[in-house]
Amino acid sequence: MRALGELWTGGEGNNEDGLLAIRLARAAGVVMGAELAGAGLDFSFTPVLDVDFGSSAVIGDRAFSRDPRTIGALAMALMQGLDAAGVASVGKHFPGHGYAAADSHVAIPEDDRRMDEIDKEDLEPYRMLIPGGLAAVMPAHVIYRQADSRPAGFSPFWLKDVLRRRLGFDGLIFSDDLTMEGAGVAGNMVARARAAFEAGCDMVLVCNAPEAARRLVTELAEEGTAPALSTTRAERMRARHVTGVAGTDKEYRMALQALESRFPLQYG
Repeated sequence: MRALGELWTGGEGNNEDGLLAIRLARAAGVVMGAELAGAGLDFSFTPVLDVDFGSSAVIGDRAFSRDPRTIGALAMALMQGLDAAGVASVGKHFPGHGYAAADSHVAIPEDDRRMDEIDKEDLEPYRMLIPGGLAAVMPAHVIYRQADSRPAGFSPFWLKDVLRRRLGFDGLIFSDDLTMEGAGVAGNMVARARAAFEAGCDMVLVCNAPEAARRLVTELAEEGTAPALSTTRAERMRARHVTGVAGTDKEYRMALQALESRFPLQYG
């Protein structure tokens, strides 16, 4: 994604290179979407909407740019490409993982910026994509000390107040992986799931720990504590398979060719 941001920046977003960056971002969405849909998958945990402050190695070149509006423009094009292939998008990591240096897979990152700083920069891509039809959002396992003592994924302030009320988001909210170290502040796996649901998540992810996932499902079913999932939000995530099978669809082939012509090392 950084390569697209660098192309946009080189063209300052308003000349031939800038337009090419938009076209290639959409092409990337078409390719990913067609290949996912062809494999029977409904959505992708993309785009990364984090601002590249240069301090987070775990985000790194997954981020489009340092400039929030560049991120929004390129992510919108990527999302539109996925949508053209019938596949939904999940913006992450709300409100932004680009400033915190620690990797939430193995640590508990903290971001000490003021709320107005986060609002001005990190939230801008969400303001651009939510009206454009962003289907889902994944919050970060990052603690923003000046806003809340809890990581965003366990914070009603971030999910219910900021994301739902202030930004007007009515799509699905996924937790980030609850097996990550950044989720450990909430306790064991059941406590983590409860905290995520209470904060406003619609669905929780338990990755790389199948036994923990099975125990969680069993305990939640026995307790009856899992919230009812909005059918409307869930249905938005289902693949529409509007393109043909990847490799045979004309738009897919053209998109792949466009990417290979510009980024032969990545796609060749």
